[in-house]
Amino acid sequence: MWEKQPGRLGRLRPRWPRTRRGQRRLVQGVMVACVAALAPTTWMYSVADARVRTTADAPAQQVAMVFGAGLWEGKPSPYLANRLNAAAELYRNGKVKVVLVTGDNSRKEYDEPDAMRTYLRAHGVPDGRIVSDFAGFDTWDSCVRAKKIFGVDRAVLVSQGFHIRRAIALCRTAGIDAYGVGVDAVHDATWYYGGTREMFAAGKAALDAVFRPDPHFLGPKEPGVEEALAADGR
Repeated sequence: MWEKQPGRLGRLRPRWPRTRRGQRRLVQGVMVACVAALAPTTWMYSVADARVRTTADAPAQQVAMVFGAGLWEGKPSPYLANRLNAAAELYRNGKVKVVLVTGDNSRKEYDEPDAMRTYLRAHGVPDGRIVSDFAGFDTWDSCVRAKKIFGVDRAVLVSQGFHIRRAIALCRTAGIDAYGVGVDAVHDATWYYGGTREMFAAGKAALDAVFRPDPHFLGPKEPGVEEALAADGR
């Protein structure tokens, strides 16, 4: 409840209820709001926590999926480079056969997937084992497109620890049997920003899981993953 204070602007300030009944209702309302705010994060942890791995104990899957995390002057940001390093390690250790890089190429001058491909090639992953998704505009889009467009049924997801549970939860919702590698990161300003952002992103993730909207761009099916796996078996 609010009460108007005297003054030229008529400022408002919260007014504590005067009756016990009103106070009890206010406390109950606050508690309900807190539970509602925490519910999406609780859902993510319950769905994904047991599926977070390291590069050493990740299960062998045919596909590793790396989510975009920004470019610096056309090259992967340090956070994205760490994700790509983990994916390259998975490939070198025989844990995966193909790396699907998914990111934003919504404008000509910004191309996450090509920058990711170039980085992986320089770190020992053959070009023919890299598949690019140029319309991975957010985590839900990337998961849905991996399933519907690229035919991925199982994958090891690679991202930072603060994001990996949301990625696992959404990809599992999209129909992918997903495990995730949570890459370590320096606890700098970007890390704290990412962790804070996840608190709000969890709400959107829960809505995506409930309503399952189509991605911003779906398009026709692409055979890149299937062809790369077929070439691996020759």
